[in-house]
Amino acid sequence: MEGSSLRAVGWARTLPLNSEVKSARDWARKHLDALGWTTSAPETADAVLLTVSELVTNAHRHAHSSAQLVMTCDDHCLHVSVHDKSRELPTPREADTERLGGRGMLLVDAVADTWETRPCPHGKSVSACFHVPDAGPQAAPRDTPGPN
Repeated sequence: MEGSSLRAVGWARTLPLNSEVKSARDWARKHLDALGWTTSAPETADAVLLTVSELVTNAHRHAHSSAQLVMTCDDHCLHVSVHDKSRELPTPREADTERLGGRGMLLVDAVADTWETRPCPHGKSVSACFHVPDAGPQAAPRDTPGPN
């Protein structure tokens, strides 16, 4: 669209290997609050928080890496991306009733509108998209204070 512009906001945070996943969820919840999603679309906000938990957990547990968490929101989608240092790409696998864990990407696949993984020169990025809830003006990105 010639002459059109897209308004977007974004946030980024590094979560060291020794950090708790709860800190990633709390950080993401603060930004979802600023977008108005926790009140206007609580189910979507919960899906985003679950995805943040799973992607950061995967970076820490399977990649043995810090996680670079980035959230960007435009008029259409909230993107949640996590970069880690492993080049091994995640794939959903069948749930095994005899084993704990191993369901993270199945959960992300179930709750995100779309997700993808991309190899990078120094690891990979896994991104999930959540469509902006149709909740009127509150759903649009608005300026939020501070970088964290």
